[in-house]
Amino acid sequence: MLLLPEPVRRLAAWCAVVLLVAGVVYVGIRLCVEFRTAVTPVLLALLGAALLGPLHRRLVRARMHRSLAAGLTCVAVVAVVGGAVYVVAAALIGTGDQIIASLRDAAGDVTRHFGAAGTSLDDLAANAKELLGRFGSTAASNVISGVSVVGEAIAMAVLALLLVFFFLRDSDRVSGTIRALSPCGLADTVEAIARRAFEAVEGFMRGTTLVALIDATCIGIGLLILDVPGAVGLAALVFVGAYIPYLGAVVSGGVAVLVALADRGAVVALWVLGIVLAVQQLEGHVLMPMIQSRTVQMHPAVVMIAITAGASVAGVLGMLLAVPLTAAAFGVVHELRDRYAKEGVA
Repeated sequence: MLLLPEPVRRLAAWCAVVLLVAGVVYVGIRLCVEFRTAVTPVLLALLGAALLGPLHRRLVRARMHRSLAAGLTCVAVVAVVGGAVYVVAAALIGTGDQIIASLRDAAGDVTRHFGAAGTSLDDLAANAKELLGRFGSTAASNVISGVSVVGEAIAMAVLALLLVFFFLRDSDRVSGTIRALSPCGLADTVEAIARRAFEAVEGFMRGTTLVALIDATCIGIGLLILDVPGAVGLAALVFVGAYIPYLGAVVSGGVAVLVALADRGAVVALWVLGIVLAVQQLEGHVLMPMIQSRTVQMHPAVVMIAITAGASVAGVLGMLLAVPLTAAAFGVVHELRDRYAKEGVA
């Protein structure tokens, strides 16, 4: 090794470090995937605690007991989430028949224009019936597996809610616990890294929630003015989709445009498309830089790579968790860089 030039030795050392870090990250991801039933509620609870932490701290400063403040915060979360689900469900139930009828009329128009090709609604219905009969057993097994998935999701949601309660109630003890578990002489560094990572996640969650609320309000008002069916439910979908940067806005906006096209025609659909694009431009060039200016800034390419990696590992849930976890990683890197810079200056 000593016979090699100094630049080659440095390159070899960096390659070894990169391979070691990549191996540790890969093993950690595989372990998280294997134990996802336990890991997922913990990650969701950390995001929930980061989002709800300011409300809990405000209640505690108002001389409310920490347990009562944490309980009221969790109740507020359940009320807000339950209300959102009710709004979406009511909107879909109230306008579902209208949307289906519009889609049926559109299919009828397509059939009249291309009827010579032998495609009719009766033919499509017959083919669908045949396919359902042929793959009935597969569908039944999928329904059974779907029920198990729903049960698992409910269990993880309940566990995540309980963990949010404990994380909020015992947040004052986190610093002491981290210092007690840290290696000797590294307690200050480990505590600073953990604090920086959590602050990055907290800032991301607060900023994303505010941006999502503004997006949903603007698009919802536009849909109400254009008399698009299910406007409130579509606005709620925009709000939820905003937690998956870029991709969520595209999907939720596309759904709104399709609903407008099916019910109100091409002109109104173009208006809806214009509103969605205008709101996305406002979000990308004004809201995100202004609201997220005090948090970790990430290039859009980094965000897209993180979302893609999260989707490949854990599907939609991975897409939801990828960006805040990446923000936490950036916070750790910035903290280490600042500390080493200070040590270098000293």
